[in-house]
Amino acid sequence: MRSIVPVCSGDLPSIMPYNPAMIYNIFSIMAPVLVCAAIGYGWARKGYGFDAEFVARLVLNVAAPCLMLATLSTVELDLNAFQRSAQACVLIAVLMAILGYLIPPLLGDSVRVYLPSFVFPNVGNMGLPVCMLAFGDEGLALALAFFMVLSLAHFPVGTLMAGGKEAGGWSAIAKMPILYAVVLAVILLWQGWQLPEPILNSAQLIGGMAIPLMLIALGVSLQRLEVKQWKTALLYSTIRIGGGLLVGLVVCWVLNLEGVERGVVLIQSSMPVAVFNYLFAERFQRQPEAIAGVVVMSTLLSFISVPLLLGILL
Repeated sequence: MRSIVPVCSGDLPSIMPYNPAMIYNIFSIMAPVLVCAAIGYGWARKGYGFDAEFVARLVLNVAAPCLMLATLSTVELDLNAFQRSAQACVLIAVLMAILGYLIPPLLGDSVRVYLPSFVFPNVGNMGLPVCMLAFGDEGLALALAFFMVLSLAHFPVGTLMAGGKEAGGWSAIAKMPILYAVVLAVILLWQGWQLPEPILNSAQLIGGMAIPLMLIALGVSLQRLEVKQWKTALLYSTIRIGGGLLVGLVVCWVLNLEGVERGVVLIQSSMPVAVFNYLFAERFQRQPEAIAGVVVMSTLLSFISVPLLLGILL
């Protein structure tokens, strides 16, 4: 896919006046995200059935691995750039975990309740489409590296953070199809190979449903979840998005990331709280109503923060 907009390099520039062309570019990037999320919201509001767990498993175990293989088999991408994006994800997760240990006690809240919200942003449902629409296939490939790292960690680590026992440990990770998709994708990048056309066509067709399903599921979640204690939700949402962006800037400086790599890392690091955090909180009864509020509030804030960030990056 052709990149829609130019990418940034060096330090973030000051915000320039928005001209009609820039506004149109930003709207072109955000419109598919908003439309798909609106479809999910309207679907749930009508009371139609939507099995969120089935969709989540379908995306994580089938569609996302196919999307990764199809993208990394066709895009011209340096393996080192892919590795740097994965490394940036690890560093950002560690730094956000530190904030997640320090900030909730200062506010009189439980670390176990809010820590997963710091570490696991919505780099899939929202991050992937924004990076793809903003930076084309190269941006999608790098965003997939970010998504891959968090996906492999989210279930065992997220379960531990929420207060449950580790969900199978390494054996659980070994059963995740996305792990094998990552290994195969890295081999393809390393050797410069492409998938055979029948396999590639199948992977592209199946992987194509991943992003729309993610966004529709996001819309359904926004309709189903309720915001309680909105002031607390707003505070943690601001910390998640603003703190994530600041941490992303630090990591970009440390790793000397520029261009598309920098843009993808900054977008992914400033994503809102992932819906899975609410599912873990509900499962282990770690104040799920509080996390639901943070998920909804941070997502709504991201509909403002993401266009503003794109306006700076473009």
